[in-house]
Amino acid sequence: MITRLYLKKGRESSLLRFHPWVFSGAVGGIEGPDPAEGDAVAVYSTRKEFLGWGHFQIGSIAVRMLSFADDMPAGGPDVPFWTARLQRCLDARRAFGLAGAAGTNCYRLVHGEGDGLPGLVIDWYDGVCVLQAHSAGMFRARLDLADALRAVYGDALQAVYDKSSGTAPFKAGLALDDGYLWQAVSAPAPCPRTVLENGHRFLVDWETGQKTGFFLDQRENRALVEKYARGRRVLNLFCYTGGFSVYALAGGAATVDSVDSSARAVELVEQNIALNFGPDAPHRALCCDAIDFVKAAPHDGYDLIIVDPPAFAKHRGALSNALRAYQRLNAAAIGAVAPGGLVFTFSCSQVVDREAFALAVFSAAAETGRCVRIIDRLNQPADHAVNIFHPEGAYLKGLVLYVE
Repeated sequence: MITRLYLKKGRESSLLRFHPWVFSGAVGGIEGPDPAEGDAVAVYSTRKEFLGWGHFQIGSIAVRMLSFADDMPAGGPDVPFWTARLQRCLDARRAFGLAGAAGTNCYRLVHGEGDGLPGLVIDWYDGVCVLQAHSAGMFRARLDLADALRAVYGDALQAVYDKSSGTAPFKAGLALDDGYLWQAVSAPAPCPRTVLENGHRFLVDWETGQKTGFFLDQRENRALVEKYARGRRVLNLFCYTGGFSVYALAGGAATVDSVDSSARAVELVEQNIALNFGPDAPHRALCCDAIDFVKAAPHDGYDLIIVDPPAFAKHRGALSNALRAYQRLNAAAIGAVAPGGLVFTFSCSQVVDREAFALAVFSAAAETGRCVRIIDRLNQPADHAVNIFHPEGAYLKGLVLYVE
C-alpha cells in the first residue's frame, strides 16, 4: 500500500505551481504505513485532491516530487520508469548540441530538479556515468538507475560509478561506500581517463577527485576566457584540475599561473597542461592558499584573474560570512589586476543570489577605489538546466569585470 501524505490547508499552492519540494512543515497528516526514507509516497491536499508523488525523506524537505500526474508504477518507480526519464534527459542533451558533439564527449546527463529528477546527478565521461544521489530515494534506486542507463546508452556505456558518499544527506543504516554499480567485462573503465571538452583534453578522476571528477558547469565560461586570453598574463585561483588554465593557454595567454591548496589538484593541472601543450608551456602550478597568494601578488602582475572559489555558504546560516569572504577575495583580485585587465569572478553558493553576489563585488570594487565595469554576466550551461518552477536551481553566477 502506498502511503498518502496530506498537506495542511492552503499549503498546496506551491505544488500547483509545480515546485518540486514539499517541506515538512506543510505536511498535515499521513494515511497508511509510516514511510521509510526513500519510499515513494502520494501527496494530496487537505481536500483529498491528488497533487503528485515523489520520494519521502526525513528532514526539512519531506518529499521530492517526481511527478505531478497519477502515473506511479505499482510498487513505486521501476527500471522502465527510470529509463523513460533518462531517455528524455539524453534527448535534451542532443537538442542542446552536447551529446554526440564533435570535440566534446563529457556533459551532465541529469541535473536534479532541472531535469525533473530531484536528488539525482549523473555526469557522462566518454562512456562512464558517474552518479551522485542527494536523497535517500535516489540512493535506494541506484541499481535500477544503472540498469536504466544501460538501456538508454546501450553498448556506448562502459561503466556506472556511484559516488554518493559525500552527497547523501542521510545515514539510515545505508552503506555509503562509493564504487562501480556496473562495468562492461569487455571494456573496463580506467580511471582517470582522458575526455574532450571543446577539443581540449582533460584527465578526469571520478574515484578520488572532487564532485564527479570535473566541473562541467564552467564549460562555456572557460571558452570565454579563451576568447580574452591572448597576450595576457593569467592567474587562475582555486584552479582545481586547471580547466580555465588550459583554455587560457589555448587562447594564446603569455603566461598562466594556476593556484590551488590541493596537492592532488596541482598534480592534475600539470598533467592536463602537458597533455595539451607538452612540457614547455608557459605555465606554473603552485600548491598554496589561493587567498593568501592573491593578497601577496604584485600589483600589475596579471592581466586576467579568474576567481572561482568553492561554495562559501552551503546553508543560509553561513550567508553573512560568505558575503564578507566574497568581498575580501574580490577586493584582492580587483586590486591586483593590471590596468585594462579583466577579472572573471564566480559564486557557486546556491544560497547567495545574483543580487547579493553582485553587491559583494560592488563593495569590493568600491574598496579598491578603481574604476570597474561589468562587461558580462555569466551562468551555468544548458546541461545544468534550471527548472522554471524551481528558481533555486540557478546556483552558478559570475561577472566579467574590466578594471582601469
